[in-house]
Amino acid sequence: MDAFTAGLLQRIRATESDLSRARDEGDDFLAEVEQAELEDLRRLAAEHGVEVGASRV
Repeated sequence: MDAFTAGLLQRIRATESDLSRARDEGDDFLAEVEQAELEDLRRLAAEHGVEVGASRV
C-alpha cells in the first residue's frame, strides 16, 4: 500500500469516528460537516481506485 492510499484510508477512519462521536453527542452541525468531509474523502478514494470497504457509519 502506498503512502497516499494509507493516508486516505486513515483520514476516512478518523472522519467516520468523528462523525459517530458528533452524532452520539447530538451535535447536528458537526455531524453535517463530518458527513460532507466523509463524502469528499470517499469520492477521492473512488476517483483513485482505492477500496474503502464497508462503512461503519
